Amino acid sequence: MNEYTRTLDQTYFELTAIYHLFLSIFKQTTLTFSTMQTDTSFKLFPRIEPYQSGMLPVDSIHTIYWEQSGNPAGIPVVFLHGGPGAGSTPTHRRFFDPSCYRIIIFDQRGAGRSTPLGELRDNTTPLLISDLEQLRQQLEIEKWLIFGGSWGSTLGLAYGEAHPDRCLGFILRGIFLCRKKEIDWFLYGLQIFFPEAWQKFIEALDATERNDILTAYYQRIKNVDPAIHMPAARSWSIYEGTCSTLLPSPETVNYFSDDTVALGLARMETHYFSHDIFLPENALLDNVQKLHGIPATIVQGRYDAVCPIISADDLHRAWPQAEYIIIDDAGHSVWEPGILSALIKTTEEYKQRLAPSF
Repeated sequence: MNEYTRTLDQTYFELTAIYHLFLSIFKQTTLTFSTMQTDTSFKLFPRIEPYQSGMLPVDSIHTIYWEQSGNPAGIPVVFLHGGPGAGSTPTHRRFFDPSCYRIIIFDQRGAGRSTPLGELRDNTTPLLISDLEQLRQQLEIEKWLIFGGSWGSTLGLAYGEAHPDRCLGFILRGIFLCRKKEIDWFLYGLQIFFPEAWQKFIEALDATERNDILTAYYQRIKNVDPAIHMPAARSWSIYEGTCSTLLPSPETVNYFSDDTVALGLARMETHYFSHDIFLPENALLDNVQKLHGIPATIVQGRYDAVCPIISADDLHRAWPQAEYIIIDDAGHSVWEPGILSALIKTTEEYKQRLAPSF
């Protein structure tokens, strides 16, 4: 029997108990952190276009899209998109002052403009880390600032722990440590807060499949027939998008409904989740001491249902040197007003903090 197989009633009561336990623990914490309500004073920077872009073959199967914008002599910052598989967008360039930052955006294996889209072969976390190193060397960057949210925070931590000497700092949002309990929460626990979205999520499956949601979706999404894999991919992606914001956001759901986003996201997430993200359980926390001494900021929405705040709390306990900012009126999405403003404020602070090195 698959380890995720369980009755939905069992899962509901288990996760409800865990959720209330987490709340009781959190109320007793004495961690030092700051909380921020929505601050709209920090806006996205104006639209810009890349001054350079290309396709980097990283092996015999995968070629990754990359681009650079902003100041070629500025502070190098690499944007790590979420998912895995969500891909990057032009708006992601706008978190950084283009007069001061050398902005590197790329699409991870199987995502966005990288080819082949949705390819599962040779697609693992260690290989994504290797791709980052290939890209850094290709662009002749000695060190760069790591900026990532959700799965981007996962990959940022994994990369940093493998190559701490290549990191200027970390700006991480919506922390996802990819532990089994976090994956279970996404699959089963979200029904506590988003019962309508979760009901639609499981209605895409046959009744006999619903006790093992991950395996059922993975098998459908891997199917070569678009008539089978695309409806499943859209259902998975829309579920995530619907649960990503504190208040309903049709714009967010529309983005997650896009076929390219849905296929890349659903294929990669089910693939990585089915293989425990190709890292040992708790590896990111167990190795976080390798990052001590490197500037870091964690930005977390208090009401993040996709990546609950307990994961950010666990990370900060293991990494107390990191600045910890909680946005009290935000969910998961990077586009939540308070999160967006806090991230841009942080990139402005790092601009001053890292400028003496450039």
